[in-house]
Amino acid sequence: MGWRDRVGDATDALSAIRNLMIGGRMAAALRAAETAVAGSTNPYLRAHSHVLRITALVNLGRTAQYTAAVDEAFAALRELPEPQLHGHLHAVAALASRQLGAPERSLTHLVHAARALGVATGDDPDLAWGWHDLAMAYSYLGFHPHSLSAIERARQLGVPKGIPAEHFAQPGIRLRMALSIDHNGDTDGCLRVLRDLSTELEGYARQRLRPSDRVSYGYAIARQAALDAPTGADPRPLLSAGAEGQRARDMRMLGEVCLLVSAGKATDALSRLDAVTVSQETLGPAEPARLRSLAFSAAGDHPAAHQADRYAFRIAAQRTDRLRDVFLEGIAARLDHEDVRRSVANRDQGSLTDPLTGLANRLYLDRYLAAMVGRGERAMVGTVDLDGLASVNDRHGRLSGDLVLQRVAGVIARVLRSGDFVARFGSDEFAVVLPNASADQAQQVARRIGDAVGAEDWANLVPGSTIGVTVRWAST
Repeated sequence: MGWRDRVGDATDALSAIRNLMIGGRMAAALRAAETAVAGSTNPYLRAHSHVLRITALVNLGRTAQYTAAVDEAFAALRELPEPQLHGHLHAVAALASRQLGAPERSLTHLVHAARALGVATGDDPDLAWGWHDLAMAYSYLGFHPHSLSAIERARQLGVPKGIPAEHFAQPGIRLRMALSIDHNGDTDGCLRVLRDLSTELEGYARQRLRPSDRVSYGYAIARQAALDAPTGADPRPLLSAGAEGQRARDMRMLGEVCLLVSAGKATDALSRLDAVTVSQETLGPAEPARLRSLAFSAAGDHPAAHQADRYAFRIAAQRTDRLRDVFLEGIAARLDHEDVRRSVANRDQGSLTDPLTGLANRLYLDRYLAAMVGRGERAMVGTVDLDGLASVNDRHGRLSGDLVLQRVAGVIARVLRSGDFVARFGSDEFAVVLPNASADQAQQVARRIGDAVGAEDWANLVPGSTIGVTVRWAST
């Protein structure tokens, strides 16, 4: 069964929402997607509409609505077996998580998206849009080669289905790559990519380009002019294309700064930079500092230009370092989780495990304690209450709450002594059994658990939430 068969008569409604987005009318697209979510009984239509709703919210920069929208979308897709839908949702959830300042969650969504879209088959035109949105997520996280591969896959899938090639131009991907190269000190490399964008623009029918893409091409031309390499083309008509959303506004404002620099109006450029506020996600956190350096250089203030350039380089390096740290933290958490799963697998079959954390479940705990009592053995039994989970679920959604539970499960399993036992006891409770342990030994274990949980980087996983544990002991 194909996409049109599953969605039925609503294909035109979904196409209309997508066309509003292509035309840069994100607010109207959001209203149409929300209407479809609220009014449809077709699960596939609702699922597609949820994905489009998040896409519109991300483009509009409405961060306060992200968490609830993502949770509702995952709930709507839970019973649907389509990998394309799940991959597309993870791709747009990665974009939302990035804008919320949660790179670890964003990277997790990226991996899920790539895996799901990689196994998806069929002739759904929305599969091409799934790869398109994955390319965007890669780009905003700084994975530029992955982004280029994903957008090429989108083009290969979409053009044979009648989607114009201009819709997969996505100059913003190579624009961000070019600026990243410049922020790291290779201005010649940046100019090569910007010139390629200018040449590519000449081969497209401008009226078929999306307004957001016209703005990106306009910024590429303005940025070349700021680097004293003007193309002769006027970027203003492109920058003023009628695209809605924060990204287009940011590029328009910074594009004007570029043009002031190229016109020798350095003081005006610096004043404009002082007056504007742009998202770090649009063109990278180092772009305003780099433009400030170019303005100082145009004014002949080379010490100030050097200082601003060093600041831009430092910001760019910090972003790379943070991505590396998130990657290493993710590997550590995965190893913890694998240790937990291996430990439980040695005890009993999967029916006695908690599917979320991989720990033994309450049924296995009851059997374990009954066997100990039957053998006449003594133990200290502790309940580990997870503090702050309700707040995480309220602020960040249950998907983030599940990630917290998985992380805490791994932490507890890692710090226990050889021969100790841990199980998931309730929704936010764990049980720990210390055979033949004294009360003092139990308190030492409690301190180790508390210290290890407190040492985790919760600010990255669930910004603004405090995670802790309370451990209580009883003897058998």
